[in-house]
Amino acid sequence: FSFPVVHCRCSRCFSFPSKRRIIKRPRVLTFLNLPEDVLFHILKGLPAADILSVRAVHSHLKYLVDNHSSVWAHASFQDLWPSPNHLRMFERAAESGNFEAAVKLSLAYLYNEGLSITGHGRAEVNGIKASHYFSLAEHLNVCAVPFIWLFIRPPWSFSGSCCKAVVYESLKAECQLDKAQKGSILHSLAKVLNFFEDEGKKKESLEMLEESSKQGCLISSYLLWENNRKAAMSDPGRYLQSLRKLRDYAAKGCWEAQIALAKACGNGNQLGLEAKSSREMVSQIFQASLPISKQSIFTVQKGMNEIMRYILVDWLVEVATMKDFSSLCLHMTVGCVDRYLTLRPVPRARLQLLGIACMVICTRFISKEMLTIREAVWLTDNSYKYEELVRMMGEIISALEGKIRIPTILDYKEVLSSIVSLERRTLHLYSFICELSLLNTSLSVYSPARLAAAALLLAKILHGQAHSWTSQLSECTGFSQEDLLPCVLSLHQKCFHDDVPKDYRQVSLMAVKQRFEDERYEEIGKEQVMSYSQLCSLLGVKQKDPEPSPLHRNVVEIQTFLSSPSGKRAKRRREDSIQEDRGSFVTTPTAELSSQEESLLDNFLDWSLDSCSGYEGDQESEGEREGDVTSPSGILDVTVLYLDPAEHCGQDSSDEDSLPGEWDGSGAPHREGELPGAYLTPRNPNPEGSSGYSSVNTASPTSSVEGSPGAPPKPTSALPHSNSMNKELCQPHYLHRRQVKRKNMAEHTEERLNLAFLSL
Repeated sequence: FSFPVVHCRCSRCFSFPSKRRIIKRPRVLTFLNLPEDVLFHILKGLPAADILSVRAVHSHLKYLVDNHSSVWAHASFQDLWPSPNHLRMFERAAESGNFEAAVKLSLAYLYNEGLSITGHGRAEVNGIKASHYFSLAEHLNVCAVPFIWLFIRPPWSFSGSCCKAVVYESLKAECQLDKAQKGSILHSLAKVLNFFEDEGKKKESLEMLEESSKQGCLISSYLLWENNRKAAMSDPGRYLQSLRKLRDYAAKGCWEAQIALAKACGNGNQLGLEAKSSREMVSQIFQASLPISKQSIFTVQKGMNEIMRYILVDWLVEVATMKDFSSLCLHMTVGCVDRYLTLRPVPRARLQLLGIACMVICTRFISKEMLTIREAVWLTDNSYKYEELVRMMGEIISALEGKIRIPTILDYKEVLSSIVSLERRTLHLYSFICELSLLNTSLSVYSPARLAAAALLLAKILHGQAHSWTSQLSECTGFSQEDLLPCVLSLHQKCFHDDVPKDYRQVSLMAVKQRFEDERYEEIGKEQVMSYSQLCSLLGVKQKDPEPSPLHRNVVEIQTFLSSPSGKRAKRRREDSIQEDRGSFVTTPTAELSSQEESLLDNFLDWSLDSCSGYEGDQESEGEREGDVTSPSGILDVTVLYLDPAEHCGQDSSDEDSLPGEWDGSGAPHREGELPGAYLTPRNPNPEGSSGYSSVNTASPTSSVEGSPGAPPKPTSALPHSNSMNKELCQPHYLHRRQVKRKNMAEHTEERLNLAFLSL
């Protein structure tokens, strides 16, 4: 028997067990635990391929993607084109309200690009589908002027079916069934009909504009006003009522109406108001102009600098000069390029493609004579393919959301030119300064209205006009002379004081100067301008030595950027100036071709058009294939050597003029391979008379492509050292290398795709 041991409760004999602290871990949160509205916010704007990847992760995400159309409505299709593998995804996004998907699908069906639909009635099938997605795109285009007419405008094919005509008829039938909410489509149909010369079609066009105006289309209302303006001017009371209508359209935001109203008020056609009130109305339009910042270009474009943009704009000026496009077309093109560069990154090798695609779009928008897609490909020396240009057009329209026309410096220039009377030479100098301003991004810190006012003040000062800035100009613009002085000095520095940028061969880029050395501008480009110090003393401003522009630094970067997309070729000669060879510009021939010329043209088409793609049911490819073509002028560093104009006659590219009897032997275009550029000969840079590259000239496509022992190509008389050049071109090795180039065209395709953008 034993008694239990009782322990005392002292700290030595007894101790309580320590309590274990339990740490409560927070609940693990995953992507799936987020609220649905947060998930929607994350999914919106994702690339379409990423949305499909997210959809495959979990059933809940799959449910969200499949059952909420807003995800697809905001999906990004950047650098993605409709194809059989992606067709269903594009269709779903377009039906859900995705503008980019609708635009790309419509162009893919119109040009048969990417979807490769074959069969006897593919023009009809593609046309009906394209019209459906064009209608969707226009319905989603709520903030911009209707644009789908750009792609279906005449000329149409007269042989066989034409996809453009099918789209037009399908859209017209859609409007006849239900005219409600079809104002923008009716406007596009009216614009298409207006290109025809037939009086019946023009009358039908006006009827469509009236119906579109009733549907609320503002631009249709303005076009009707413009059509009735001449008739209204005969009656003062009627004209006053017409101006009041114009004021209403301007107040609603129609830019064309605002410019027309500013012109009417500025030159004394008041709306029944005092002169001061009218000038205040013009001043409101000028003061509403905001700077369009272009410095963000170099934030979005990581590998781009100012000299690269300068090269691109300089080349676009040469294209506009050669094709005789208007200044407004050039300003709009540069504006579209800059806006796209601020939105989406562009590889160096595709900058030239972006520039020429913007010019194709802008010529269609404002000009009756448009730049065709195939001709645009030739202007890049076939560095890109037909389908690449079509796809880039889709990317541009999508990124800009259909907003092609925006205010430019040229619009304000026209208003100011209507307010004050200028001498012809002063007006040409004014235009010269406005185009020079396109080359420098640093001037974008000023609004287009301020730049236009400062350019006018500078032009009048340079021509020694007293009272350069009158009180009338000050009241109409809202800018005093003191307000404009910093902009005037910046314009003079950038346009006349700073050295012209040079390429890696030390050849100056002077396309704008050469453009205004023409007799049409009274050779204003050759005029000597006062120095920067003289301008400062004349304005009473303390002279500050302007810092050298960073535009001309870093030669290594320039040399890398200027590597040619056509491979390591020798450089061709370029004429001393554009005006010296203006007489040899390629034009539509009025006489029949000789048998030798006809054989040369057939050989050229047999070599060149096999690699082009396009939709043969569309006049833009079919008509060009039959014969309305002009010269490819080359990439930015070359000039095509061509036959003497007296011996050779080329075809001018226009979708309206075709010579099927002479050109129908080229066959249908193929997509395989890429057109090789014309063979080049060594060139001696001429820094004084050249714009720095010979991309755009008036060369004949025949002479730039095919040489034969019987008729060797001749350089133009404008080129120096023509005898030595003839000797070099007549050597047998030249002809042999040309044939080898044609035979091994496919071998160079992969190499060409990996080469950089353009070269001076």
